Amino acid sequence: MQFFIVLVAPARPKNVGAAARAMKTMGFHSLRIVDSQAQLEPGARRVAHGAGDILTCYPTLADALADVDFTVATTARSRARFHYYCTPTALLGLMQEKQQWVGSAALVFGREDSGLTNDELALADILTGVPMQADYPSLNLGQAVMVYCYQLAQLMQVQPETAEAAQAGQLVALRHRLEKLLVTLQVDDDEKLRDWLLQRIGLLQQRDTAMLHTLLHYIEKALK
Repeated sequence: MQFFIVLVAPARPKNVGAAARAMKTMGFHSLRIVDSQAQLEPGARRVAHGAGDILTCYPTLADALADVDFTVATTARSRARFHYYCTPTALLGLMQEKQQWVGSAALVFGREDSGLTNDELALADILTGVPMQADYPSLNLGQAVMVYCYQLAQLMQVQPETAEAAQAGQLVALRHRLEKLLVTLQVDDDEKLRDWLLQRIGLLQQRDTAMLHTLLHYIEKALK
């Protein structure tokens, strides 16, 4: 499984450099930068210590995720409509299962001062956050990247146990089919139902996904 770290609009060059160094130390080799020039500043290169070769740049988060099958977004806020969170520890188990059948995944980090917008969070399949004791919790971007890369390093060190080929796009296709079905049933204006369905997709395992595709096939066939 290809795994990408995505930084959205980072403002501080040293944070970009620290993130690049942290992820490369833990075995991750692809950093995507969205809507920022911070990585071009000397401070980023100094802190990265030779890790600056792993990054590519994109104008928007949607562009950065266009070829990604499964997206995890980090957030410390409760204002989003999406409420399916998991800790870094729980995320490892979820990603180890996905590693058997998902072709690519991305872990997205937001802006240093404001995080990700609700529209950006809506692009994710699962949200995650680091539990903290402080009343006003805050992790430096480089620290946050290190926490997750350390926790998820096993994904880079262990090969999938099964020989099944990754089936790219299963989850994306399932999301599109469900959205189309809601339109067909004329219930697409029920935001609570739509959000619940789309949120649950990220938690599905491979067999669940395949069975749901089969069920949707029968439903679509009956509706015709």
